Amino acid sequence: MILYLMRHANAGVYRGNPLLDTKRGLIKEGKDQCMLMARVLSALKVQLDVIVSSPLKRALQTAQFVGTEMGYDAKVEVSPALGLNASYSDFQTLVAKYASRDGVLMVGHNPNLWQFLGHMITGNGGAAIRMRKGSVARIDMENHPPRLQWLIDPRSARAIYASVTKSSRPKTSRK
Repeated sequence: MILYLMRHANAGVYRGNPLLDTKRGLIKEGKDQCMLMARVLSALKVQLDVIVSSPLKRALQTAQFVGTEMGYDAKVEVSPALGLNASYSDFQTLVAKYASRDGVLMVGHNPNLWQFLGHMITGNGGAAIRMRKGSVARIDMENHPPRLQWLIDPRSARAIYASVTKSSRPKTSRK
């Protein structure tokens, strides 16, 4: 299985009330991040069999926007194992549930995601990997321990996209 871990896109500032914060949706910048990262995943020929999201609105919106942009037509599944209070054992159970699938995208939150990712690739949680909002990590689950193949955040994706879209041919003067 190839596991893609994605942190939800930008949803603005934290609301003081945790109950209100669970209903916080994406802002315009977050929606733009979703579209950009979906285009990057499509350009990398990512094939998704299933998308699973945290139950919180910002993560679910991220999963739905990315899925729609990539042509994913199945329903996004929701799991509390990607929520704010999830444990690593909850996450492991979720990963095991989809182990027979080829490509799985899971959308969640920090600090859980970077902790889960660090624990998976080191076996003991010894790695701290920064995941900005909208970041996607590709993990090859066939290796033991699983191997992080790449991590792309929207800032890097924009920079790469801008450099690639410029003409690679040198300008010549016609006098």
